[in-house]
Formats: sequence, structure tokens, C-alpha cells
Amino acid sequence: MTTGLLTTSVGSFPKSPYLLQARNRAAQGKMDQKELHELELKATKEWIQFQEELGIDILVDGEQYRGDMVTYFAEEMEGFGISGLVRSYGNRYYRKPVATGPVARKSAITVDMYKYSQGLTSRPVKGMLTGPYTMVDWSFNEYYPTREAFVMAMAEVVHQEAADLEKAGAKYIQIDEPAVSTRPDEMELAARAMAVVTKGLSAFTITHICYGDFASVFDKLIAIPVDQFDLEMANSGYDLLDLLKGKNFTKTLAMGVVDVHNHAIESLEEVKASIRRGLEALPAERLYIDPDCGLKTRTVEEAKDKMRVIAQAVKEVKAELRIE
Repeated sequence: MTTGLLTTSVGSFPKSPYLLQARNRAAQGKMDQKELHELELKATKEWIQFQEELGIDILVDGEQYRGDMVTYFAEEMEGFGISGLVRSYGNRYYRKPVATGPVARKSAITVDMYKYSQGLTSRPVKGMLTGPYTMVDWSFNEYYPTREAFVMAMAEVVHQEAADLEKAGAKYIQIDEPAVSTRPDEMELAARAMAVVTKGLSAFTITHICYGDFASVFDKLIAIPVDQFDLEMANSGYDLLDLLKGKNFTKTLAMGVVDVHNHAIESLEEVKASIRRGLEALPAERLYIDPDCGLKTRTVEEAKDKMRVIAQAVKEVKAELRIE
């Protein structure tokens, strides 16, 4: 693996029409879960192969077996019920979990799919988890006496899953926390919960945060104990890069260079210019390149085209600047 400007993706890829149809049939009781799972494995293999063909350095499984990033985990745990549909943004909805008792894992949740995905490639595949703060923020609480108690209990559960992923061989573990920058007064709580999640792990840890006023919470944000921050940049005009230059930022950064909320495909020169701008703030060995967020909201071809332009732009910038 190269050591500078490593490429990756945030986590999700869109589901092909055959898998969407199968999920709908399964929800209607017209397909059994075993048959659905076989199609999820097929879709996962297709996305692993696509990333390998592009030469992506750190792969993701594409989350073909997940619906919503919070509900998926809640459905696999004890202590949660699932409510009706709640709008998350735009015309997208999810079934909001409800904490009705002490939260706990029934068993490992993501390890089998991690092992399957990693078994398809010699390149590293990320373990992918939803962080404790976001799990709580996007759920109802009908059990815990305080929000803090709920967050810290959830942190213990996420830590157990992260530890199992590491035991299974995961060298990279990403803990998604999109909700963490929306409540500046709770940043310390989010950091304390992440410390529980990452305690004792030797894997390279990442947190992905895809929206929020980063500038107003930056000093508290970088106190979150992970090795890397994965942040959306393309959708916010790369303003955070200027902030990084004036701060004692010692972690690595995964920088989003394509907007996942835009159907247009960024040009090669646009992405190359963004990468060069990132290199003005951080050296190549501390700068990773990826999309702003998961690509599941795009069409399959849009997602592939956005990944293609990332891969080609990185290849050309590395050649031009003689980066190994």
C-alpha cells in the first residue's frame, strides 16, 4: 500500500435495483431472509470488486445489508423497540429506535459481514459502526434516567463490537458520529463516550462527521480520541482547511472531495484542485481522500462515477507531485 494520499470511501454505496426489489419482497413476506442474504452477499462482492478495480487503498463493504445506520444496530440489540417512520431529511425516513430497557448486544452484529468482505480482498476493509452519541441522538429514550447515562451505556456496547472487529482482524475501525457537531454543549460527552469506544484498541480508529458548524466546535471536536477525522469538505467549500492551518491539528484527515448530495459528477480538474488545496494544509501522509459522506443516496452509476474521478484525480496528483 502507498503511504501518501490514501483513497477510501465513507461507508455506504447504493443498492442495485435487484437488491432493492429483493428487500421490498422480503419486507412483504414474499422472500425468505436466507435468499435475501445471498443477494446482499452478491452485492457486497460487486462493490468490493469495483473498489479493487479502481485501486482504492482502504475498502468498505458498501453496507448492502443495512437500511438506516441507527435502526440497523438497534434491531440487532436488546433494550430497543422500533417506532414508526420519522423523517430524517428531505424525503428520507427511518424507523426511530426507542430505548425501553438496558441496551446490550445479543451477539456480534457486524463481524460476520466484515469477515466475508475481508475474505474477498487482500486490501484492508474497514469495520463500520454507528457511534454511541448518534445512536442516542437519533433514538427515543424511555428507560435511562438521563441522556448522559444512555450515551455512556451505548458506548460500552459499541466498544464491545469494536473489540470483536479487531479480534476478527480489522485494522481500520470507523465510528460514525454525524450528530456529534450539532450540540456544542454536549461535545465533552461525545468525546467521553468515544474514549470508552476506543479504549484499548490497537486498530486505526476513525470518526466520520458529515455536517455541522465545525469551526464553532473545532477545539472540542479534535479532542475526540480517534486517529483520524473523516469530514465533509466539498459541500462546505473547504473552509475547514483554512482553520486547520492555524491549529495544532496532529491527527490524520480524510477529506471529502465529491459532494454526495449533488447528482452532478465533479470534473477531474475540480477534484485535483481540491486535493492540492488539502495538501496546503496537511502533508500527503496525513491526508486521505474520499467522498463527503456515504454514497447510498446516489444512483449506482453516479456513485461509481464519483469514485472513479476520486481515484483518477489522486493518481494524477501523486504522479505530478511525485508522491509515493
